[in-house]
Amino acid sequence: MSYQVTIRPSGHQFVVNEDETILAAALREGFTLPYGCRNGACGSCKGKVLQGQVDYGKYQETTLKSHEIAEGKVLFCVARPLSDLVIEAREIRAAGEVPVKTLPCRVQKLERLADDVMLMQIKLPANERLQFLAGQYIDFLLKDGKRRSYSIANPPHADEFIELHLRHVPGGRFTSHVFSAMKEKDILRFEGPHGSFFIREDSDKPMIFVAGGTGFAPIKGMLEHLFSEESGRHMVLYWGARAKKDLYMAELPVRWQQEHKNFSFIPVLSDPASDDEWQGRTGLVHQAVLDDFGDLSGYEVYACGAPAMVDAARDSFTQTRGLPAAAFFADAFVYQAD
Repeated sequence: MSYQVTIRPSGHQFVVNEDETILAAALREGFTLPYGCRNGACGSCKGKVLQGQVDYGKYQETTLKSHEIAEGKVLFCVARPLSDLVIEAREIRAAGEVPVKTLPCRVQKLERLADDVMLMQIKLPANERLQFLAGQYIDFLLKDGKRRSYSIANPPHADEFIELHLRHVPGGRFTSHVFSAMKEKDILRFEGPHGSFFIREDSDKPMIFVAGGTGFAPIKGMLEHLFSEESGRHMVLYWGARAKKDLYMAELPVRWQQEHKNFSFIPVLSDPASDDEWQGRTGLVHQAVLDDFGDLSGYEVYACGAPAMVDAARDSFTQTRGLPAAAFFADAFVYQAD
């Protein structure tokens, strides 16, 4: 049985088929709602049901709390309608204009950036280019039907190759293969681009970027896009990692800081090694932002990394620093092991 969903405030309507989630149906019909992981873990797709009943699907309780359910909140990526619905959701017009493709690709380059981080460049067929927004991601399609998602680390204008930063997940079949057996010129298949983590270019607010580990990848693409556009917006990057070696491309934002007067870089280590001789900031990366900003009401924040970091940043920035919820944009990385 299918159900009709009406989006407020736009008034747009779409039909959800029996085997679809609300998000999947919206995307199929060309309405791009905010989303990230698509498995109930990150919270990016959270919205409100104004009328109707839903099956909430499988989700992490830390992502959709009981009091939010009482307020009518759902995760559109896992929820399915049980009746016609009226939902309250913000639509992403720009992402909806980007076609999603399924393409073969060739591994062009593999370069180990740290003990557990690999830079991968993939090359598309000669007659193909991937249109995407800086910050979006692709899904590698594995032979058993599973997917592995990785953020695009290059800006859209530099699209000869797609650059990805892969962290080795202990027990992860795909990344273990990448780190131990994959070779240049190997053939893979992917689908993309996906995701609502991209720059809102209709704003002139100053921007705070918060990266945890390889969460630097999409933010790198965003910043390189902004630099290419000669954006005049003030930008600051807080990049958190455990030890100095985990800031695997630190020389790049250091160079950006030298080249762009409206950009600053603040690395933060949570557990620096004794031989790091670290003189910089320490602790949790979101706490460094809290220490530096008493009022975030006039800012936009773009955060990417582990779900715990993203959740802590969202909650503390909005609840204690006045950041509007609509000005917090995030992509939470959910690592998968087999």
